Amino acid sequence: MMTTKTMKKKTTATAALLAGALVLLSGCASMSGSSPDCPADARDLPLESLYGNWEARFDNLPAVAAVQLGKHPDYDGVRGTITRNGANPAKATVAQLAGDVDDEGALSIDESQDGRAISGVWSGKLQAGSCGREFRGTWRNAADESTHPFVLSKTAPPASQEGKKQ
Repeated sequence: MMTTKTMKKKTTATAALLAGALVLLSGCASMSGSSPDCPADARDLPLESLYGNWEARFDNLPAVAAVQLGKHPDYDGVRGTITRNGANPAKATVAQLAGDVDDEGALSIDESQDGRAISGVWSGKLQAGSCGREFRGTWRNAADESTHPFVLSKTAPPASQEGKKQ
């Protein structure tokens, strides 16, 4: 037979367990990128969150290319550059970039070595829980149609936005 004291202890313990479970579940929800501060879909990102410095890695190789993105002057998108082999100035190459987030939520970027013809095309998805700081996808070389996986990771906001919330 249970006493009132035993029932109160069990009720208190059950309430504490439920409260703990709710805290854990709410933490998991925010980690999955479903909060307004951490969108799970690139279409929900403010365009300004794409501005700044990024690192690009291709084919899971350790070499890093430096990407800088800013406001495109002609449309709601981004424009910038990618510098490959930046650690070796004699072999460094700089290409122009322009793109946006498409209707399916992919970051779509056209790359041009000469400023006229497209030399590469990027298509990447925002990674859940990255809060707009990581895209993964495929880069296609326009010269030979080869495709390469890429990871684009945010390193810093543009100088005009440092100290502001991303």
